Amino acid sequence: MNNSSKQGKTTAIVAYFTLVGALIAMSMNMESKNDFARFHTRQAFGLHIMFLGFALFLSYAFNQYAWYGLYIFYLVLWGYGFVGAISEKKQAVPILGPYFQKWFTFIQ
Repeated sequence: MNNSSKQGKTTAIVAYFTLVGALIAMSMNMESKNDFARFHTRQAFGLHIMFLGFALFLSYAFNQYAWYGLYIFYLVLWGYGFVGAISEKKQAVPILGPYFQKWFTFIQ
């Protein structure tokens, strides 16, 4: 593993640790513009924004089972993306991953 892919892997892993981690990963990738890191930063940022958006919605329309569903959905997709980052694979998270790549093109 060369230094470039190691830096990309580190940035990709950092992106999955909360929304703050995704923002830190964006700043880490500003100079190197690593394609692998960019891909996973978009995936992680999308997951975190999606989770926060649905959580805000559910805070007004409280349903205990909807919260369970949201957490399960988020954790499964998060785990899928995180394992992909660790194993150095550019695999989009199911269902929403391709949309995250289109919507968050501002992440360089």
